[in-house]
Amino acid sequence: MGAETWAAGRATHVVLMVWDGMRPDFVSDETTPTLAAMARQGVIFLHHHPAYPSMTEVNATALATGVYPQESGIIGNSEYRPGIDPLKPSAMDALDVVRQGDELTGKHYLAFPTVVEILQDHGLRTAVAGSKPVALLYDRAPRAPDSPGVDLFAESILPAGLGQSLTNLTGKCPPFWHNKIKRDEWTARALTGFFWQDEIPAFSVLWMAEPDFSQHKTGPGSKASLAAIKSSDRNLARMLDTLREKNALDSTDVIVVSDHGFSTIIEGIKIPAELKARGFRAYTKFPGGNRKNGDIMVVGNGGEVACYVTGHDPEVITQLVHFFQSRPYVGVVFSQKPVEGTFPLTAVKIDSAYAPDVAISMRWTPAQSKYGAPGMIFSDGGALGAGDGQHATLSATDMHNMCVAFGPDFVKGMSDSLPTGNVDIAPTILWLLGVEPKEKMSGRILSEALTQAGPEVKASAPQHREAAWKGRNFVWQQYLDTSEVNGVVYLDQGNGAQIHR
Repeated sequence: MGAETWAAGRATHVVLMVWDGMRPDFVSDETTPTLAAMARQGVIFLHHHPAYPSMTEVNATALATGVYPQESGIIGNSEYRPGIDPLKPSAMDALDVVRQGDELTGKHYLAFPTVVEILQDHGLRTAVAGSKPVALLYDRAPRAPDSPGVDLFAESILPAGLGQSLTNLTGKCPPFWHNKIKRDEWTARALTGFFWQDEIPAFSVLWMAEPDFSQHKTGPGSKASLAAIKSSDRNLARMLDTLREKNALDSTDVIVVSDHGFSTIIEGIKIPAELKARGFRAYTKFPGGNRKNGDIMVVGNGGEVACYVTGHDPEVITQLVHFFQSRPYVGVVFSQKPVEGTFPLTAVKIDSAYAPDVAISMRWTPAQSKYGAPGMIFSDGGALGAGDGQHATLSATDMHNMCVAFGPDFVKGMSDSLPTGNVDIAPTILWLLGVEPKEKMSGRILSEALTQAGPEVKASAPQHREAAWKGRNFVWQQYLDTSEVNGVVYLDQGNGAQIHR
């Protein structure tokens, strides 16, 4: 973006608060009184989207970098990266994985700088506090004690030497069992008490583990999940009260967003077992390191499953695709190389350097759960089963998440009906703080929601695309719906089915 269009807002601080897994339809005066009041006083984004796959590590990176997954390099909570571990998938937010990834790529584990790194390069102070390890992705570099940035990710902290001082002031990080409410409260106190005790940095991140944790265990809309949502609302109130006490509320822009939506599981499917039953050599861990061409590493990410074919054998890939197209639990099939009836990985922005050969989004329906929450999905057969909560599909409930903004730079009392997304958050934050990134981000500045004129906003017509393949006794049909503003593509939903004739 040119200098003539870049600007700074009136705020001197920006705070981004993430409620992991929060659905927009659970924002209410009863359950989230603080957030609902903030929405009335600021902007609520009615058509907000996560990046696909709609999972945490992918969207933490999208929120942090402002680019699509294929550009950041993180396309799953777990990925198969043989350079890090040739035998099994790696958790993309694990500290040892991050360190190995940076070593292998010359410190480009994330292929695009984060908003935190950009701000620090401009001499601004930052603070990141997260109840989950994923907070590491914002600001992962080892650092000296006098670094301009601090990062608390679950029970770990950078700079490492701050751990004892944090414990002295805030106490030990509490354990969790049935939920992560206490851990979220501790993390919120760590940010507002320990990190903000001397001054409020230019940019802060507060990442809550709830309601994601409780919704996974009990399903969205359950009593436990609603209690977890209320706890995140209390932490928002605590944060706003602290800003008010420090006479900083009027000079702070606050953005509250979720990383993804949520659905309820219809049935868990054990994909590796299904593939083995049809003669595929499918694994979740390669035995003894003796990989052969055609062996398949299956990486389940809830509502999305990625398959890496050793040797990229085109015949195996085609057979794999057509097998998935015959299964009643599959919604949309993507392939790196063209196969009839699929969409390319580029269609959902996941064609990274480490992309799988085939990926599937599990099928979904708009039906309601026993708690009255719309959105039912099939899931890979991990620890969660029918009635539990899950996400990462292309369902309407997974691909629409919550976003509310409030502060001196946001319009008061606005409902923004334009498509927006997590990739727009980082460029908007940089705009508010007057820092222009060296490289163009995928996302856009949310000009329509700002009090100061920004880049012109122009929405394009929604797009609908289809693909089909004729099987033996059926026709496979799948679709993908997208919307677009200023060239930024947002994924609305996608699904598929076998049509028997």
